[in-house]
Amino acid sequence: CPPSTQRSRPVAWPVLVFDIESIPDLAGLRSLRDDPPEWSDDQVYEAWVKERAEKGQGDFMPLHLQRVLVISAVFRGSDGLRVHSFVDRDGTSEAKVIQQFFNTLEKHVPQLVSWNGGGFDLPVLNYRALRHGLVASKFWDQGEDDRDFKWNNYISRYHHRHLDLMDLLALYQSRANAPLDAMAKLCGFPGKLGMDGSQVYAQFQAGHTEDIRRYCETDVMNTYLLYCRFQKMRGGLLEAEYLQEIERVKKDASSQTWTLVGAGLAAIGALTTAFLGPRIGIP
Repeated sequence: CPPSTQRSRPVAWPVLVFDIESIPDLAGLRSLRDDPPEWSDDQVYEAWVKERAEKGQGDFMPLHLQRVLVISAVFRGSDGLRVHSFVDRDGTSEAKVIQQFFNTLEKHVPQLVSWNGGGFDLPVLNYRALRHGLVASKFWDQGEDDRDFKWNNYISRYHHRHLDLMDLLALYQSRANAPLDAMAKLCGFPGKLGMDGSQVYAQFQAGHTEDIRRYCETDVMNTYLLYCRFQKMRGGLLEAEYLQEIERVKKDASSQTWTLVGAGLAAIGALTTAFLGPRIGIP
């Protein structure tokens, strides 16, 4: 049957799609262990990894021991689309990076969109914000300051002020979760490019923070493209509006300093050039 020409649930801008990249918090790990004080961070980490391996456990650091390196965002407002990243480039700016993210929520009160943000990104941000003594009053508002937030806030799993797209599509059943990379590619979008999450710490150790930023920005753009497809499915975007949004992504993303392989966008039209250019911050 032909696409619907009736929009049943229009999208409300602004929307902020976000993703984080994190590395092990070795200072925190050291403070929780009894290793010799003269040991280097690498020695502390290797001892922890070895102990985990002896127990048949992996080397993925628990969420409360993840240090935020990059927060990337696609910000879609009424005036267009922007890609921006908050980056801890000097190793001492994690608190500033996280506070800037929460300040953006305070200023714009967008719908947050993520892929597994409820299972990873937000818990990590919460633990780190608590550790640094940061303020995120709008994020934690559940109706005390704004009555509307009682029925739709960032905290509740079943509210859409934060839409964890992976969780929703799986109908809140973890066994049904799908990877971002797989779903993006199945929909004809680029998917992950250059690295994956398991390589982030090694890339950080090699001094490739900007490569990690670009990788994170690629992830958020894939998530935004899936969000647009989801909005088309649920009636938030009509077919023509969806196609216009994809064209907007091509046009606006062409002015960002990060690269997407155009062949990955075959499902929305042949785009054969990479996206490359100066970056634009969130207002």
